[in-house]
Amino acid sequence: MANIKSAMKRAKTNEVARMRNKAIRSNLKTTIKSFDAAVAEGDAAKMQEAYNAASKRLDQAVAKHVIHKNVASRKKSALAKALNNVTA
Repeated sequence: MANIKSAMKRAKTNEVARMRNKAIRSNLKTTIKSFDAAVAEGDAAKMQEAYNAASKRLDQAVAKHVIHKNVASRKKSALAKALNNVTA
């Protein structure tokens, strides 16, 4: 543990940010898994709704600097491709 006051404060701040990022990342993974489940089910309306939710969560993660914008773009593209392959 740090001895300097500013380092102790920084350690606390880092821990809070780590927990927030972990929660956002976990929620993002859950949303993507729900999209995959909807694709496996084959219900077009459910797939579109799940895609919209996953896309929104990806954008929120980028806005909070949890993931890089290119990672989000790549994941959204893969989700859209899966959605289009099933509905086409």
